[in-house]
Parts: sequence; C-alpha cells; structure tokens
Amino acid sequence: MTKHVYSVGQVNSYIKNMFAQDFMMSRIYVSGEVSNCKYHSSGHIYFTLKDASGVLQAVMFAGSRKTGLKFPMKAGDKVIVFGEIRVYERDGRYQLYAQQIVLQGAGLLYQKFEELKRELEEMGMFAPEYKQPIPPFASRIGVVTAPTGAAIQDIRNISHRRNPYVQLILYPAQVQGEGAAESIVCGIHALEERDVDVIIVGRGGGSLEDLWAFNEEIVARAVFDCPVPIISAVGHETDTTIIDYVADLRAPTPSAAAELAVFDVRQVLANLDNIRLSLDRRMAGQLETLQARIRQYELRLQVLSPANRLLENRQAVADYQDRIQEKIERLLTQKRHRLQLCAAELDAKSPLKKLQSGCAWMTQADGTRLAGVAGLSAGDRVRASMLDGSFTAVVEEVLPRDGS
Repeated sequence: MTKHVYSVGQVNSYIKNMFAQDFMMSRIYVSGEVSNCKYHSSGHIYFTLKDASGVLQAVMFAGSRKTGLKFPMKAGDKVIVFGEIRVYERDGRYQLYAQQIVLQGAGLLYQKFEELKRELEEMGMFAPEYKQPIPPFASRIGVVTAPTGAAIQDIRNISHRRNPYVQLILYPAQVQGEGAAESIVCGIHALEERDVDVIIVGRGGGSLEDLWAFNEEIVARAVFDCPVPIISAVGHETDTTIIDYVADLRAPTPSAAAELAVFDVRQVLANLDNIRLSLDRRMAGQLETLQARIRQYELRLQVLSPANRLLENRQAVADYQDRIQEKIERLLTQKRHRLQLCAAELDAKSPLKKLQSGCAWMTQADGTRLAGVAGLSAGDRVRASMLDGSFTAVVEEVLPRDGS
C-alpha cells in the first residue's frame, strides 16, 4: 500500500479547486430538459437538467432568481442555463449553479445578447463618463420609431400634454425584421443633421426576437457615436436591450421617455411665478432694510458733526500729551534711581576707597602685582603704593597664614 493516503475532505477540496480554476466551468451555457423542479420556501430552486445521455443537478439561488428567471419554470421545459459548475465539498458532488435561465427557443439569441453585451462593456461603451446630460429644456426632439405603432402615439400625447410648444420630428423607421437595424441607424444619422436637442429611440414591447434590432452592434455603435443625447425607450419596463446600456439615458417605456425628454411647461410657468413672488418679497425686504439704514446714517451724521469730531480729537491729543509726559517723568525717575545705585556700587568698589582706608598696592620689583606671600622669599624687594605716594621695602621674613 502506498504511503500517501488522503482524507475524503482533502480529495473533495482538491477536486473543488480543480473546478474553480477551470475558466470554462465558471461561465458555461448548458441546454437540457427540466425535471425534479422544486421551489423551496427560501426562494431557491432545485432542479435537474437531463438529455438522452445524462443528467446534471442544478440550483438557482433566490438572489439570482430575481433577475435571471423571467418565466415560471416547470418540469418538461426545454431551457438553456447560464452559470458555473462547482463542487459541493461536503457531499463530494458537483452541480450547476444557475445565474440565468431562458427557454431554449430564445436561448441562442440570449447567449448572443450576453456575448455582445460583455464585449461592448469591456470596450467601455457602457461607462458613465461617456453619458451626455439630457437637456432640461429641449425644444426640438427627434424620435426614431415605427410611424404607426403605439409608441409614437404615446410620445405625441404626453408631449402635447406636457408642452404643446415642443417640436417632434419623427423618422419613420423599421423596428422589426430584416433591415430594421440599418433603418434605425439611418434614422439616428438623419436626426443628427436636423439640429435636434435630444433623440428618443424605441418601440413598444415584444419578444426577444421582436426587439432584436435594438441588440445589434451597428445600432449600439450609432447610439454611442451620436453627438446628440439619446434616450432609449424599448419595450416595457422588464425588457432590456443593448442600447439601454449604451444610451445616455434609459426610459422603461416610450411614455416614460417622453416624460423625461419634454419639460412640463405648466410646471415651468408655476416655478417662474414662484420665483417672481420670491423676488418681489426679497426686493421689498431689501428696500425696507436700505431705508432703515439711511435713517441710521442720518442720525449718525447729526451726532458725528465736524465740530464734535474736532473737539473729540483735541481732547484725545491733550490726553495723549498728559500720558506721554507722565511716562517720560516716570522713566526719568527710574533712570535716576538706577544711576544712583550704580554710582554707590562703583564707589564701594573704588581702589581709591581702599587706599584711603590705609591699604597699599603691592608689586614685585619688576612691577608684577602681589596677590599673596606665595613666591616671596627673604631679601626680595617689593614696592608699596599708597594714596599719597609709594615706597620700596626689603622682605626680611615670610610668614604664611596658618593652613595656607
């Protein structure tokens, strides 16, 4: 028996890491028939995908179900599931963790949609820094949609209700079927040249196949490159197309797009009335404030006449003179006192004072000052200088002080 023995947990963990490192397993589309479909009270869905050659356990968690499943899935449905395959380490089994589930008829289109969406997002075409602001007071609005659909009628009705002075310019585009994408692109380019303020691109609701023209790359690039701000308005609120991500603003419906593009003239007029009333109140308040200030200035001019100011200035000058004179006298007194102290100190330390008391200035014969008896010997000559003269003496005996 080999000496390398692994635990069950180690083997399961190793296999789990193998799946985690396989890129294909992390983003995979799997088609099959649904069986054993169970909706858990927590919101999770547990089911099995099967075909003629095998079965695959799968689960969709409640968090993914809100956005990834748009139909009531049941046993027998032919579906395409997008997700990742991972190993459930505790039980040592692998299963598909579903993120998106679509019916198989629309599955290939949905896969194409996701691939194009991922490609354009990586190119930065969805980045918010490229979004243009929608003008708040557009006067010319271009619309790219079918001329006979409900979308244009909704836009016309809402535009007329909100602001009958706004001009709508319709480009009658084909919005479904072969050639629809090219027709939409032509409409965007045509309205660019009409000097419109904003463009609405959209249509009413429909299936993924019906809305596919708005998922074409040429339409997405035309929307992205358009110098005029574009509002996407495709389908109903739950429908999402590629141009919703590329457009400068997404509206859930064509009606909502009209609400966003057309400013409500009644609201603007009401705001102008409120602003006018506010300005009137502020102007009246300012006039009252200025009138009160003028009255205060009049009182101050009466009090602060030139004669009163001259009198006050004279008094202030006199006060300054008195204070300066006091400071000079106080400073002189302090200096005199200091001078007296210095003179007394100098007098106390004066050599003449010492000589007057009978002291003598002693030097050796060569003029070196004697500070003590150290260095003197009997027979040395010394000179003593006193107040009234000096004399020379010969040392007969040196007597140092005890302890020195």
